[in-house]
Amino acid sequence: MNRNEQFVKSLYVSIVEPNLKLYDKMLNTELRLDIKIDEYWFTTLEFYQKLSDKEKHIIMNMTRQTIIDTISSVLGIIDGSSTLYDCDLEPKLLLDNIDTEGELQDEFLEYVEEKYME
Repeated sequence: MNRNEQFVKSLYVSIVEPNLKLYDKMLNTELRLDIKIDEYWFTTLEFYQKLSDKEKHIIMNMTRQTIIDTISSVLGIIDGSSTLYDCDLEPKLLLDNIDTEGELQDEFLEYVEEKYME
């Protein structure tokens, strides 16, 4: 496994997987009126808990895809294949002082695709 592959796999394992577990745990927490939570989170919990298991699964898949798309977008900016609005800066990421050669977004999406074809 080369540096880029190791890095994007680590991004997935460090960001996507634990955050999905966190969201799942939070969304499946018993809704208690005696605990003060913000209105946004309360309405989210109330909405989610009324869904069928199939609908909950769809929401979690959408959440996973949103996390993946966000990581991919940031990697595209780092790679130079996407640009930031009103910003002329050119980011560059080195892994162990070696240029990633604009391959991170492609490597990440390839890893995700392979992971979900298993």
